[in-house]
Order: sequence, then structure tokens, then C-alpha cells
Amino acid sequence: METSLEKSEMTFSTYDEKSSDEQTIMSLDDKMKSVKLSAWFGAKQALKDIDLPIRTNCVTAIIGPSGCGKSTFIRCLNRMHELIPDSRMTGQVLLDGRDIYAKESDPVQLRRRVGMIFQKPNPFPTMSIYDNVAAGLKLTGSTVGKDLNEIVKRSLEQATLWDEVKDDLKKPGTSISGGQQQRLCIARAIALQPEVILMDEPCSALDPVATAKIEQLMVELKKDYTVVVVTHNMQQAARVADFTAFFYLGELIEYGPTKQIFGKPIKKLTESYLTGRFG
Repeated sequence: METSLEKSEMTFSTYDEKSSDEQTIMSLDDKMKSVKLSAWFGAKQALKDIDLPIRTNCVTAIIGPSGCGKSTFIRCLNRMHELIPDSRMTGQVLLDGRDIYAKESDPVQLRRRVGMIFQKPNPFPTMSIYDNVAAGLKLTGSTVGKDLNEIVKRSLEQATLWDEVKDDLKKPGTSISGGQQQRLCIARAIALQPEVILMDEPCSALDPVATAKIEQLMVELKKDYTVVVVTHNMQQAARVADFTAFFYLGELIEYGPTKQIFGKPIKKLTESYLTGRFG
């Protein structure tokens, strides 16, 4: 399959919904793009003018030391940052060339298109495995005219969980292992057929075997989705990501193909982090 890295660097222009006078250049290979994105928690600035493309049907890894703005960045990609009291942001986040922070943009609809997987598996404790997968569809009223059984099965298959739980669909979602719970949460997100899947340290609470399954799943998911993963595990980024972005103190220090970032970084700060001199 042709990857974004192999395609030519064609660009097109899209206009900010807030101002028809300003143009933003966005690559045809980009599913999303942040433009001069800055974010604050009260008076503390967490992100500083981040310009970062998210390539279509690729895995983009966000790496960097704790407190560098990684999680804040991906929460800005589906407008979850604005749910935090006393938070604010400036700049743009484009999805298919349109600013997700434009006045007419619906945050609920956006979060259907841009799903989120959190650090700790969070299946709904009072629901069965089946109902966990179907929950988002029922909540958004998206079950009309659809075969719910088929959607649940397909979502669990895509999350590589179907064979392990197909005989236990009525059991609580919390009755399975931590790694299975995380894949259940991924199946729940997939059921809504998002275009982008954000993962915030999805393997930090998992053992090596479960981590390997999630990593393999990320690689499979990019066939149908665009994936962004925040990780402290640099080896994980090297294994699964097509592109890697290194953040430090709220700034984007370096971004590029993962092989280049890990093999021959341009910035000395990137090299110092990757070689363990700090972080």
C-alpha cells in the first residue's frame, strides 16, 4: 500500500472559517494539522505555537519527557482540552482542511470523528462486554437501520478481541484482563467509525505481552484509521510509528519520519533525549 511518505508533497490551500482573508497551507497527505497551536492551564502555558501535521493512515508518535505537553496536544485534537476549567487555546486544528474550533463546529460530532483511548483502560463497569462496544452507538442514537450485532462483532474483530470474548459477551467488561479491557475500549471507539484514533499512553498500565498486542493492533489500525499515540516508551515509538514528533517544555523540537528521528536526528536536543542524557 502506498504510504504518505512515498507520495509527492502536493499541497492545497484551505481558508480558516474564522477569517476568509488568511490562508493555511495543508498537505494532501495530512488528515489533521495544528497551526500555531498554543494552550494554557490558567497562567501556565503548556504548548507554544505547535505546527504539526498528522498524516493520513499513518501512526504518528508524540514523545518527550513528562510535562512537555504531549497529552495536552492530543487533547486539543478533539477539543477535550477546553473541558478543563480555566484552560484556553489559540491557533488552529484542521481536520480535512477545516478548523475544528470554528464557531459552527460541533464538539460532539467532532469526537465521533476523532476518538480517544486513555492511559488506563476504562470500560463501563456496569455494562457487559457487548454493551460496552455498543454504548457509543446507543448514546448517539446511531443504531437506527443498523445491525448492532454485526457492528459489535466487526469492532471486536478489528480490535483483535473477538476470538477471546465471543463466548463471554454477556460478562462484565471489567471481568477480563487489563490488556483485553484496553482492546475493548478500542473496540468501543471503533464502533463509532472514527477517522482518527488518539491514544494517550495506551500501554503504560499493561504487561509486556498485552503491550505487544496493542502495538500490533496500532499497526493494523492504520490501514483504516489515522492513529496518534503519546508514549514515554521510545522503543515503542520506533516499532509502531511512521512519523515521530519530539516535544520539550511545550515546544515541538523536531518532527519527521521515525527512522530519521531515531537514526539521524537533526537537533542536538533530540539526540540527547533519545540517548538518555536527560528525560
